[in-house]
Amino acid sequence: MSRLAFPHWLAIVFVVYFLVLAIDPVSRTVWIAEIIPVVLVFAALALTYRRFRFSNTAYALMAVWMFWHTLGGHYTFANVPFDWFSVLIDSERNHFDRVGHFAVGFYAFPAAEWMLRRGHCRYLPANAFALLLVMGIAAAYEIIEWWYAVLEGGDAGIEFLGSQGDIWDAQKDMLADTLGAVFALALFAVVRPDRRAA
Repeated sequence: MSRLAFPHWLAIVFVVYFLVLAIDPVSRTVWIAEIIPVVLVFAALALTYRRFRFSNTAYALMAVWMFWHTLGGHYTFANVPFDWFSVLIDSERNHFDRVGHFAVGFYAFPAAEWMLRRGHCRYLPANAFALLLVMGIAAAYEIIEWWYAVLEGGDAGIEFLGSQGDIWDAQKDMLADTLGAVFALALFAVVRPDRRAA
C-alpha cells in the first residue's frame, strides 16, 4: 500500500464498517445521536483532503476514534461487549467509553500538525493549542450529553449519557480525553510530521 493511498484505503474500510454497524443497532435513537459527530468528522476530512493532507499517522489516530465511536453507537457505549477489559482491571464498570474518550485525545496530534505545517505558530504554542482544543471539546461534549439526556429522557437519554451510575463520570471522561491528548502530543514530539513532507 503506497503512502498516498493510505487515507483512501482507510476511508473505504471505515465506510464498509460504518454501513455494517448501521444495520439494526441496539437503539436507533441513540445510534443517530452518537453517529452525528463521526459523520461530521469524516465529512470534514474528506472535503478538506485536497486542500490539506495530514500525515498517515494523523489519519490513523483520527480513525481510531471514528471506528471506536461507531462501535459504541451500535451497541450503546455502556453495553458494548467489553467484559474482558473489566475483568483485566478488576472493575464492574464497562470502560469502553473511557477508552473512547482517551481516543478523542488523539486529535491533538493532527491539531498540532495543522498549526505547525500551516505556519500559524511555533512548536510549544501549537502543542498548547492542541491540548486546550481537546479539553474544550471534551467539556463541550459533556454538556451536549447532559442536554440530550435531559431532552430525550427515558432509556435513550440514560444510554446516551452513559454514566453507569458514576456521579463523577463527566469529570473522568474529560480527564481521559486530556490524557489521550498528552499521549498524542508525546507521540507527536517523536514523529514530528511537520518536519517532513506529507
